Amino acid sequence: MIVCGDDGLAHRLAHELRNVYGEQVTLVVPPSERNVRPPVIVRAAGTASALLDRMTAAVNRAAGNGTNGGGNGTTGGTSRTGGTGGTGGGEPGSHEGVLEAVELTEAVLAEAGAERAAALALVYDDDETNIRAALTARRLNPRLQLVLRLYNRRLGQHIGELLDQASALAAAANSTGDSDDDGSGYPDNRSDASTTVLSDADTAAPALAATAITGTSKVVQTAGLLLRAVERLPPAPGEVADPGLYTLALLSATSSDPAGADGSEGSGDQGPQLLPDEAAVAAATGRGTVVLQQVAYAYSGTSMSGGRGWAVVPPFASLFSRRLRWSLAGMLGCVIALAVALTVTTGEHPVHATYLTLLDLFAINDPALGESMTRQILQLLSGLVGLLLLPVLLAAVLEALGTFRSGSAVRRPPRGLSGHVVLLGLGKIGTRVLTRLRELNIPVVCVEADPDARGLATARRLRVPVVLGDVTQEGVLEAAKINRAQALLALTSADTTNLEAVLYGRSVRPDLRVVLRLYDDDFATAVYRTLRAAHPGATTRSRSVSHLAAPAFAGAMMGRRTQILGTIPVERRVLLFAAMRVGGHAQLEGRTVGEAFRAGAWRVLALDTGAGAVGADGRPSGLVWDLPETYVLRAEDRVVLAATRRGLAELLGRRRGERAGV
Repeated sequence: MIVCGDDGLAHRLAHELRNVYGEQVTLVVPPSERNVRPPVIVRAAGTASALLDRMTAAVNRAAGNGTNGGGNGTTGGTSRTGGTGGTGGGEPGSHEGVLEAVELTEAVLAEAGAERAAALALVYDDDETNIRAALTARRLNPRLQLVLRLYNRRLGQHIGELLDQASALAAAANSTGDSDDDGSGYPDNRSDASTTVLSDADTAAPALAATAITGTSKVVQTAGLLLRAVERLPPAPGEVADPGLYTLALLSATSSDPAGADGSEGSGDQGPQLLPDEAAVAAATGRGTVVLQQVAYAYSGTSMSGGRGWAVVPPFASLFSRRLRWSLAGMLGCVIALAVALTVTTGEHPVHATYLTLLDLFAINDPALGESMTRQILQLLSGLVGLLLLPVLLAAVLEALGTFRSGSAVRRPPRGLSGHVVLLGLGKIGTRVLTRLRELNIPVVCVEADPDARGLATARRLRVPVVLGDVTQEGVLEAAKINRAQALLALTSADTTNLEAVLYGRSVRPDLRVVLRLYDDDFATAVYRTLRAAHPGATTRSRSVSHLAAPAFAGAMMGRRTQILGTIPVERRVLLFAAMRVGGHAQLEGRTVGEAFRAGAWRVLALDTGAGAVGADGRPSGLVWDLPETYVLRAEDRVVLAATRRGLAELLGRRRGERAGV
């Protein structure tokens, strides 16, 4: 398998394929990539380490444990270097081969072995680079499994269809006269060569958004399916939390102990347990759980949060200030009072009295000469109210025009705002997280240093307040009302910026809930341990986007028969949701649902009998989530299951004979 990229996702994906799936991997990176951004953080000796020194020297010791085994890259052209050996516990970046190339040309792909490879992942940060390389790779090998990283969803859908069509035409043209095997690991008559388009931003955003808000459900929604998991605390010491539909995970036994397990895979028995069996759940008294709350089809018109949407057109209340609205209401009350008084004193019909009052108000009625004193006084009062109405109407027009004009400009945080989320960074990840938070109707204030950031247009469309400025400068976080915020999400692309913002936020509010986006998962673990120890009463989460997204990309490289629906974080581990056909999987086919369940590896959650079915209420039906334990899985069944990284690798991994071309 071949992985091409220029950032941490490429290294993490290659590590996932080699150490979890047992695949042979060639990593293609720019010449300076291994030197500038090594996959294991040893940069902590720099600025990030200096920041952590303010708190404790423990981070320096933890971050200094990493080693950088990569050699110096060559400049110009391409160069191939052998990776270091290793077992399943090796570091990201330890691969069979590393090919350095300035540009991913046809010659580079051929040298990497694209003509005989089973799958190719193109995970450059630039969409155009990935598309250009995908077109070239499809021409070199029409049967190649392609996985593309694209931020533009609509473009990705069209590109995927185009590349699949090219593959189908090439397969039809070469369907006769070929041998059964060309050494690629797949037989020549395979029909599942496909293109899968994924986005690391879309994969990681729901997890980051849910982590920032206490009690928020972890939602996976894709391809018309919606899965909702929720984290539950035990009701009382010695009791077990409500299991919901299924218990997906048991949280760490020491989750409330600052010196306890950090929730990663190396935490041992004290760490989280993914997909536990009933005996483990019953024995885990006093531990929190992550339970499956809902499995359903998502149909058009349904909001994931159940709340009202955020309109693009400003609502009526936002057109006028509160003071102006009260002024207009007072004027209306005066008109009604004058009309009622005219009706009482003159005996006019209420409608006619209102008409006369409006004529007097706009000074277009005849003077009340020769009429009663009461009528003349009411006419004078109506004229006075009309004079007072003129500046109010002018102010209303100016405010409405100002509101529409400011629709193209960023909004400032309103006075008195509290309980909101401060979001740092409006790049690819930050923009997706912002959209997700607004879908949940959570108030957000964004902070962005670049006035041309891609997420500013989204913030304006959603009418979200934005503070433009460098978060490391004094006064920027204060302008975002950090002292009254519910949580802080530091999602910029710079580790040091995120860390500095979190440290400053904690200095303002020690109990502030913080979520950091950090480049490397090892460094994220070190930061998490130290911040939790320094502030045991506050919630701290550190996340690596590549760590959240890589399992989905790796699963997609194994073929189209399986669709990776999404991932959810369980402390510092990842649980995946996938949809697949039972046929071809000996661990599932012919077994009952109870027999197919393997604790710590995978669990069948639902049976998909067809998304095209429509129930009596007009909603899609056909998803059976309450499968009996005695139901026998058939080859034609399509199931939705939850799996750990290694469990999914066991289900999807090719046999050694297939990888060797035997």
